[in-house]
Amino acid sequence: MGLTRPRLAVAAAVAALALAGCGSGGGTDDVPPTATGSLEHLAAEVRCEPDVQTDADEIRQAICRNHEGKFVLATFATDRGQREWIDGAKDYGGHYLVGRKWVAVGEAGTMSALRGRLGGTLEEGASHHSGHTAG
Repeated sequence: MGLTRPRLAVAAAVAALALAGCGSGGGTDDVPPTATGSLEHLAAEVRCEPDVQTDADEIRQAICRNHEGKFVLATFATDRGQREWIDGAKDYGGHYLVGRKWVAVGEAGTMSALRGRLGGTLEEGASHHSGHTAG
């Protein structure tokens, strides 16, 4: 069962965010209409300079950093491609802000703050806790 290139990119992106571990709180109840546009347009909306890691026809993915924290921002050619990416990425955990043909991945506080600018829907990935469970 080989990993597809987009899945490898997801694993690397989520691992990079886990290592970065930075993010500040700051949620908002005022959610604007969900933003649309190119990777660069979305990055400008949240005031970050995207460090593009993947630039392919089906997905463009960048690491961004702004005063709210560090996160991955990805845009997709199709809705189906986006959903497949998210479904695969959620196995790695993380917090997701999902819009139409785009997704941001990062710490919960960072995603909540970005939602105040980009709109979208918050989703959470699987939690992988090591150690013992009470039982």
